Amino acid sequence: MNEDASHDDLAVLAHQLLDLARLGHAQRLLAYVDAGVPVDLTDAQGNTLLMLAAYHGHAAVVRGLAERGADVDALNDRGQSPLAGAVFKDEQAVVEALVALGADPDAGAPTARETAQMFGRTL
Repeated sequence: MNEDASHDDLAVLAHQLLDLARLGHAQRLLAYVDAGVPVDLTDAQGNTLLMLAAYHGHAAVVRGLAERGADVDALNDRGQSPLAGAVFKDEQAVVEALVALGADPDAGAPTARETAQMFGRTL
């Protein structure tokens, strides 16, 4: 296999993994992480696997990634945290999971605390 094809294959795999996080396919995604995929893999906007799972309401994926060392406070390129994203989307199970995992309600901009206040939600 030539080097260009290898890079193309890795890009395709990375996109598939990001989709697994968005879609909440915990078992498949976590198997890849267990096999060596970086737990804090990011997309072109700096969204980690955990951020994508949180934003799309997949608490089991969030917990599984955090248990494997994912940074629960990793900010994307816009300065948003997974917890703020979950609060914004009103994904209560994810909010509860992230709080239990020690996510910082004051990380990012706007913070999860500020986001909750804006939308009349609680952390």
